[in-house]
Amino acid sequence: MDKNNCILKLQHITKEFPGVKALDDVSVEFEKGVVHAIVGENGAGKSTLIKMCTGAYKPTSGEIILDGKTFTGLTPAESIQNGVGVIYQEFSLVNDLTVSENIFLGAAIRHGLFIDKKTMAERSSELFRLLQIDINPYEIVKNLSTGYQQMVEMAKALSKEAKILIMDEPTAPLTTKEVDTMFSVVRQLKQNGVTVIYISHRLEEIFEIADRVTVLRDGGLVTTLDVSRTNKQELIQYMVGRSLTETFPGRKPPQNEEAVLDVRHLSGNGLHDVSFQVYKGEILGLGGLIGAGRTELAELLFGIKKQQSGDIYYQGKAVKIHSPEEALKNGIGLVPEDRKRQGILTNRSIYENISASILKSTSLWGIIDRKRLWKTALKSQEDLRIKAPDMQASINNLSGGNQQKVILAKILAAAPELLILDEPTRGIDVGAKYEIYLLMNELVSQGKTIIMISSEMEELIGMSDRILVLSEGHITGELKNKEFSQEKILQSASVQQ
Repeated sequence: MDKNNCILKLQHITKEFPGVKALDDVSVEFEKGVVHAIVGENGAGKSTLIKMCTGAYKPTSGEIILDGKTFTGLTPAESIQNGVGVIYQEFSLVNDLTVSENIFLGAAIRHGLFIDKKTMAERSSELFRLLQIDINPYEIVKNLSTGYQQMVEMAKALSKEAKILIMDEPTAPLTTKEVDTMFSVVRQLKQNGVTVIYISHRLEEIFEIADRVTVLRDGGLVTTLDVSRTNKQELIQYMVGRSLTETFPGRKPPQNEEAVLDVRHLSGNGLHDVSFQVYKGEILGLGGLIGAGRTELAELLFGIKKQQSGDIYYQGKAVKIHSPEEALKNGIGLVPEDRKRQGILTNRSIYENISASILKSTSLWGIIDRKRLWKTALKSQEDLRIKAPDMQASINNLSGGNQQKVILAKILAAAPELLILDEPTRGIDVGAKYEIYLLMNELVSQGKTIIMISSEMEELIGMSDRILVLSEGHITGELKNKEFSQEKILQSASVQQ
């Protein structure tokens, strides 16, 4: 590494939270105009490390040398002033503001005393042209799909002329085309001398876009390598401390032809005349591009949104599900795509989060059976390997992957027979993914049924028994296991109605 080309240096960084040492004496250097990846399991310290650079956290000890200036800790303002931009894994958008207002939030363009919304919209459109995506700058952010909201985050970061751009799981909600577009932008930024710090659990992305890679494990630095001198299996071994011989665990295909769920001519929430069946003990994959209607279908089945027409038969009986509470009573559970907004109780303990779905069922005459709740929470921690000092720890202090495990534990506590998993491994490392895959296999072997929505093609093909493909609110394809291929899925996903 060229020491004269170093733009950011972290020296002996340690960060301690109550009961947790998130980073332990970590030192790493980042060069100008280099894409430098950071990888590691959930809880390894990746998010904590980048929050040191953005001023969200102050180190317990150590120094940050940013463009020749030494800091014992940055403020968010100092980070921005010194050219650090960030795209977090969890969105930082204001839902009720427009796209352009979000992009220029805190840096509004003014004409005299008034905010110049027209100019902000024009500059936003220029950024979207760079990203090769069409988003109305006047649209309210909450009306956008998750993928488009991520693109707004990118535009927001690019609107500031950053010397260092930190990208935390930027491709998690994106389609293949959007990922290709984003990579093109990253390469252009690199040519312009911008340093990109790239955090991702998708190791194939590391080999496509990164020049160097740093591996963290349990808060400590394992190694820093040139990407050209390593391979996927070696990185996995550095990350998890062991070798993973399989990406997807094997499972016998289900033999049962009993329909647990029979959906007939369902319309509403953007769906049109959707009919399909789900069989006991199978994993049914839902494929399609962002906005195809996969999450919208899950919302109808779980009672989040209201159906306009059609019939749903669950375990042989016609049902009308008007709320998530009714869905859980009927034995239908949902792990939502957006864990921050829909999955967790923020600022509450892990115990409270896991207990949320069974409070009523464990209460008699208003008295809660706390012994049973504790037993359930502790068993969930053990079964799902939730990394936390204890069940009273705040869920806010957990890594994204461990938060996802808590959400899964909460739903499983209600003992659903039909489990809908919307992007179940989004933002989760390879080791934790494998654990969730094993859990999914165990659940279906017990006779439970899973509907899995996934934007990861390998995951969709590797874990599904059947795949339904949606496009523009319609089912446009059904593939059995022997028919699976990326080409067939993408072909069905691209059908226009």
